[in-house]
Amino acid sequence: MTLRAGFIGLFAASFLAVDGHASVERSLYPMPRPDSAAPVAAQVSHGGAAPDRAPLAGIAPARSALPRLRPDGLGVSRDAQLAAWLAGFRGRALAQGIRGSVFDAAFAGVEINREILRRESGQPEFTRPIWAYLDSAVSSARVRGGRAMLREHRAVLDEIEARYDVDREVVIAIWGLESSYGALRGTSQLIPSLTTLAIHSRRAGFYEQQLIGALQILQAGDVDRRHLVGSWAGAMGHTQFIPTSYLAYAVDFRGDGHRDIWSDDPTDSLASTAAYLARHGWQRGQPWGVEVQIPARFNPRLANTARDVGDWVELGVRPQAGLELPRSGEATLLFPAGSEGPAILAFRNFHVIKRYNNADAYAIGIGHLADRLRGGGGFVGDWPRDDRPLSRAEREELQRVLQRAGHYDGNIDGRVGSGTLAAVRDWQAAQGLAPDGYVSFALLERMRR
Repeated sequence: MTLRAGFIGLFAASFLAVDGHASVERSLYPMPRPDSAAPVAAQVSHGGAAPDRAPLAGIAPARSALPRLRPDGLGVSRDAQLAAWLAGFRGRALAQGIRGSVFDAAFAGVEINREILRRESGQPEFTRPIWAYLDSAVSSARVRGGRAMLREHRAVLDEIEARYDVDREVVIAIWGLESSYGALRGTSQLIPSLTTLAIHSRRAGFYEQQLIGALQILQAGDVDRRHLVGSWAGAMGHTQFIPTSYLAYAVDFRGDGHRDIWSDDPTDSLASTAAYLARHGWQRGQPWGVEVQIPARFNPRLANTARDVGDWVELGVRPQAGLELPRSGEATLLFPAGSEGPAILAFRNFHVIKRYNNADAYAIGIGHLADRLRGGGGFVGDWPRDDRPLSRAEREELQRVLQRAGHYDGNIDGRVGSGTLAAVRDWQAAQGLAPDGYVSFALLERMRR
């Protein structure tokens, strides 16, 4: 999975301000769900960001080669639009091995769900900052709930940990953020939901791929259509796998012939999550990240660069009191809220978590919640809580300022990617500021002077 780092506005998409209960209907995390693997359909691309593509962009869907149908109101009725799309999609599904009888049964009576389109298009004007995300993701209620789940499911977690060599706390942390420990798994019927998005969403190709995956799940007999449910965007079960990820990574831990992530029993979901992390290189007993102290006159341009932990120590980077750094291993220095906020050395397991959901905010949230479940404390460094992210119009204004100052020659599109961040660092350096590339309202206000 892939989405990520360096400025606050991209750390979180739309989050619920609730204590301990995230709704999968309006997700707490920044991106859809675990990516698929090669064995199913065409894999979603997870390559590096383009020069000025937002580094926290979500899964990049495969673009459909077919022309998109025009929206309602341009001479095509909803029923006719759905019928035309289904006629074409049926051929594509059958070409990928879906039996005609499975397809016809799955789509019997399917209708477009306008509420789903409203949800997808209802993006907030302002994103929420990393500290607001963590306040919810690692709330006291979520920590209490996670510790209770560790006790309640100790026996099965012993087995899962032994088989997959993945720390149980991170598995439980993912469960907690994805569905509030199974309380909010989603109740939307997947076939109508994914059909609606495959026709109307700007990410139609991605949702069509997930729809093929959902049909493969039905055809394999893991679940029937009535019980094939999840979030409105197609994520399923206790740990919210999208269909292609389910096909690639879900496991039948009890050997009963079904990979059951939908029932109240979380065993297969927890085991599948551990299997996913193990497949992507989880190192048991190793930290995801360590909060560190940065020496005076440290070069902020070293943020988001990777080097051996010994090299960071030579540069004066030290763990916060009570914490320890591994003796070796590559680590990436993160300033989640700029050089004035907490600093983190992130290790391999951090990047493994990002394969599940490729956002720094998500990985920090999972890692920090896992640490709290082990009895660890909160962050030592202070978050800049009096600041806020920028709206899209303000991000465009920032790009225009950078352009007039000769630091930026990219598009004025409000998308803060690597090109914009490099320009921000150059502007900060020219002004005698720490060139950390941190984009915030305080920075824009300074630019306006």
